[in-house]
Amino acid sequence: MRKLASHPMDDFPVRPLTFDLGSAEGEGVVWSRTCPEFAVFINALALHIPHFERYLIKAMRAAREHITDPKLRRDMTAIIGQEAHHAKNFLLFNAALARRYPKVGRHDAEAAKDFADRAEKDSLKQLVGFTAGYETFTFLAGIIILKNYERWFADSDPTLKAMWMWHQVEEIEHGAVAFDVYKQLYGQHEWYRKWTILHALTHIAVQTLKTYPHMAKVEGWLRNPFKGAAKLWFCVHMLLRLLHAALPVFRRNYDPRKHPIATTAQDPIQVAWRRFEAADGDVLKIDHERMAQMLGVAAKPA
Repeated sequence: MRKLASHPMDDFPVRPLTFDLGSAEGEGVVWSRTCPEFAVFINALALHIPHFERYLIKAMRAAREHITDPKLRRDMTAIIGQEAHHAKNFLLFNAALARRYPKVGRHDAEAAKDFADRAEKDSLKQLVGFTAGYETFTFLAGIIILKNYERWFADSDPTLKAMWMWHQVEEIEHGAVAFDVYKQLYGQHEWYRKWTILHALTHIAVQTLKTYPHMAKVEGWLRNPFKGAAKLWFCVHMLLRLLHAALPVFRRNYDPRKHPIATTAQDPIQVAWRRFEAADGDVLKIDHERMAQMLGVAAKPA
């Protein structure tokens, strides 16, 4: 069993996982039976994320040349590794989404071009700042999703649930890296850090609201005006929830490690997954039986 650090943001590993997405076809992309609108929401929000992850990789590689702290350089290398594997899996998932939803292929291509163009023209400060702003919300989304496991995806396709759990755990693990890089290189520009948070959330909201209604229409949810309004409100409410969760980030003394839910004691799903994976447990498919097994491993002393 690989030894785990007491805090999830310390000495986090790169896990080169590849998920079999054969079940992600047709209606299978709406992978949560517990809360289908959550599955569609997170699919819509995450459509552009693999392209952001490639942007992040470029930002961290460019910034690493200016960082001398060996621990932070190690964390930068690890986030690059984690995000590369995320992008690989989620680009395959995006292809499955495009086969289900006619407009998604175009939305995906537009997001790819947008981030590729940004990566070419942005200065180092813009690269690091925008990455730190975006990582605020991937970190917070990981926290919120794992805290609402029972409400949103307890009963889900085992492979897609496993892929999303892996993604959320690792987003929390590396949730402080881009923040630390920004603070080391541009910490005196606190106003710019806060602006990038608003910039990133605006970008996330625009991308999600472009795709979610299209997905909802394909699923037939908009045929009934009352059902359609409820499904659309779910998307808006989730974006507002992200904004509300981000309010502490605007404090001058903010540190992602001090976010209450970032500690293992307050996040049982995260600690369960990390301990189970470190003990060589199979995290490529998570059904009810494996989830119970995972929680049993977490209950044992580390």
